[in-house]
Amino acid sequence: MHFARPLILSLLLSLAFCLHAHAAPAPHPKSDPIASAIANPARSDRDRERDARDRPEAVLELAGFGPGMTIADIFGGGGYYSEILAGLVGPQGRVLLINNPPYDAYAKKALEARLAGGRLANVDYRIVPNEAMGLGEEKLDGAMIIMSYHDLYVADPDQGWPAIDAGQFIDQIVKALKPGGKLLIVDHSAKPGTGKSAAQTLHRIDEAFARSDFKAHGLELVASSEVLRHKDDERTRNVTDEAIRGKTDRFVQVYRKP
Repeated sequence: MHFARPLILSLLLSLAFCLHAHAAPAPHPKSDPIASAIANPARSDRDRERDARDRPEAVLELAGFGPGMTIADIFGGGGYYSEILAGLVGPQGRVLLINNPPYDAYAKKALEARLAGGRLANVDYRIVPNEAMGLGEEKLDGAMIIMSYHDLYVADPDQGWPAIDAGQFIDQIVKALKPGGKLLIVDHSAKPGTGKSAAQTLHRIDEAFARSDFKAHGLELVASSEVLRHKDDERTRNVTDEAIRGKTDRFVQVYRKP
């Protein structure tokens, strides 16, 4: 009966081939919406150069923003992050790019190029007064203030930057967030224990002060990151100083509305 062995082996190989042929194809890995938004070929070379410094992929991943969301980019300036968000939230999502008149004047040229021809169809650009941003109530899945939270504590009317009621400003954001909505903060760090005092002189702010500030407005800190740390920054220079510009120590915090 030795002839049976080749026959059995042949049958087993045929069965294995049939099972393999009818097996479901391996699923394609899901694309990363953050990586896709950053890799968009329509983005400018200047923005791509900034990516290495600002690490938007790590920052946005920490925040948990995603497709279909409505996100406010507050004091978004020239719209660097707004363009990335536009690709991230997709056609079913919406980005509110919020500037006050001084920020609009500062970023006007960059904004004209970025928004020309309606190239960012899901970005709604608004120039608003500080005390009435028009964000609505429980409309936002997320909001972000990137390197301009400290400006809430700067007053320089001679240079066109009047004092802001920081508490009322933050209350508008909290009111606009849906329950579970996230607020992403990135800013230049000041020396520990300095509170908000360095905002006026150095355009920096103490991260511990930020935590207590947002906690006082009912938000809970849910994540932070060291991705933008620069340990060589002594945190004693103005962030516009050429010796430190683009190399400041920055903190990243994510808050959640209960």
